[in-house]
Amino acid sequence: MTTRRSAAARPGFVTALPRRIATNLVSWCRWLARPPRTQVRPLTPSLAVVVALVLAVVVAAMFSLDTAASDWARHLPPSFRAVFEEITDFGRSAVFLYPLGVLLLLIAAFSSAALPRLAQGVLAALAARLGFLFIAIGAPSLFDTIVKRLIGRARPYVGGHDNPFLYHPFVWRPEYASMPSGHATTAAAAAMAIGAMWPRARPLMWLYALIILFSRIVVVAHHPSDVIAGALVGALGAMMVQRAFAARRLVFSASDLQPYPWPSWRRLKAVAVLIAGSSAPSATKQGL
Repeated sequence: MTTRRSAAARPGFVTALPRRIATNLVSWCRWLARPPRTQVRPLTPSLAVVVALVLAVVVAAMFSLDTAASDWARHLPPSFRAVFEEITDFGRSAVFLYPLGVLLLLIAAFSSAALPRLAQGVLAALAARLGFLFIAIGAPSLFDTIVKRLIGRARPYVGGHDNPFLYHPFVWRPEYASMPSGHATTAAAAAMAIGAMWPRARPLMWLYALIILFSRIVVVAHHPSDVIAGALVGALGAMMVQRAFAARRLVFSASDLQPYPWPSWRRLKAVAVLIAGSSAPSATKQGL
């Protein structure tokens, strides 16, 4: 039996914390910035067909669906709309990015060359997976935030009436930031990324995404074409991030894009005990 002091109680831990976090974050970014190590299976021609069809649906919705959908949503019972006012907040990128960011910072705070090699490997594996989720959700959302303000499409009923063809590009004002929908982008990116990591969760995540997309229309924040375009941006963005990770042999296999196994619960528990510094058998004896 060996007794370890809590990591936070070790001399110099707090003062070294900012430097350790910065060093680990920079190291992780370098791993992502390095050139691809292998070829990822090529995209199928059917993907281009699907993208073209979705874009055609977006254009068709502008002419035939957007105004009718906004008018329908505007006349819904206030109690029904109030429910979706609460639901729609779960499509904010912060719902995913804040928890993921905190977890990544915690891993960066405790990752150290002083840890046993296998413990370092477990923490690196966790950081790679959480980093994938953070980037796969955050990058499309950031792209959407910039692009929709450059496009400058008016939200429903801006100016007192609904005009799906009212645009003021480059104005950088919220009322002219309708296409693509940011909530739809985040929801679709989360569904794609989490579904890639846990394939069994795909039906549930896409149900979540559809509810968020529907909520944006119900609360009269977007036209149907906005949420369809946002879903396309989110799904494609997350897919590209997945392929970038696979090409660097991170998280996913380059041959079939299947996720690598997570560290076992036994190893995760052993690393947690090691970091916490609890009185416990040594990491080697716990099978770390």
